[in-house]
Amino acid sequence: MTQTASTQHGGPAELDMDGLSRILFGHAAFQYLNAACELGLPDLVAEKQELTRDEIRDALSLQDRAVDILLLGCTSLGILVKQDGRYRLAGVIKDLMDEGDWQRFVDTVAFEQYIVYEGQLDFTDSLRENRNVGLRRVRGSGRDLYHRLAENPHLEQVFYRYMRSWSELANKHLVQELDLSGRRHLLDCGGGDAVNAIALAQANPDLKVTVFEIPASGSIAEKKIAQAGVGDQVSVITGDMFADPLPTGCDVVMFAHQLVIWTPEENTELLRRAYDVLPEGGQLVIFNSMSNDEGDGPVVAALDSVYFAALPAEGGMIYSWATHERCLREAGFSTVKRIPFPGWTPHGVIVATK
Repeated sequence: MTQTASTQHGGPAELDMDGLSRILFGHAAFQYLNAACELGLPDLVAEKQELTRDEIRDALSLQDRAVDILLLGCTSLGILVKQDGRYRLAGVIKDLMDEGDWQRFVDTVAFEQYIVYEGQLDFTDSLRENRNVGLRRVRGSGRDLYHRLAENPHLEQVFYRYMRSWSELANKHLVQELDLSGRRHLLDCGGGDAVNAIALAQANPDLKVTVFEIPASGSIAEKKIAQAGVGDQVSVITGDMFADPLPTGCDVVMFAHQLVIWTPEENTELLRRAYDVLPEGGQLVIFNSMSNDEGDGPVVAALDSVYFAALPAEGGMIYSWATHERCLREAGFSTVKRIPFPGWTPHGVIVATK
């Protein structure tokens, strides 16, 4: 696809007919990727390095028509490369495997398939009504996706596995780039299953971390903390970050993958609440995906925004760096620093000081 290419001015390349066709049939392209992952095709080809059509058919226990459809799609899309009648993996997938990130990618595919895909049918209505119309497709009575997960055990499992993997794709850079030397206690607001809290605690042995989460997520976080053996450093407090007082005594407050969920007004309110509990010189950390200030990409930020528009809560998107910085200043913070991360996901960090 040509969407990642750039013009000499740094913006997206002009769309051609091939690119437009890939957008038109993008839903079908994703289904090939999902089927390949669920059937284990990339892992099979990686193990054998090269395989014939019949070897793939037999190994996956598929009928002739089914394997022909699968290979037609995976080869046309570039997931597989065919040469002299044998199939091998695309280099980009092999790189993900070599770097240990392939399973994290597969977890992201499952999230898109089982949680995001159906709700995106309501994307247009979500834009018209400026609310998450797609939430109606998730069974349950909770006010948002996160409060409905406990009513859907399979979705809950898929969601937390994805969030852990999505965080792990970038939190190695969080650990490297976020300087917490001299800091004593970090409050991880909406810390999910504690994936980032655990990583930061392991990298900073003198740091205490408190995960502040809703009760349904808090119990999951406690299990992960115990499994990681960091219970002496990381603890969990349950509550509602909008309604309940934020825990005090911390000199760093972090919002990881939280401020993409809510409206800028709600984000500003959360940041004000964090400002109030921080001491002078305390730090506020925003860690999530970011879009360009120019509003022209990156493409992953744009595509991910469909989910936030249609499903989780009554607001949110992959906001620009500048939008987060404006919210920080409205909340009272003055010194703000951007730290973009490398890699294919559009993650980064903003650090603000009180």
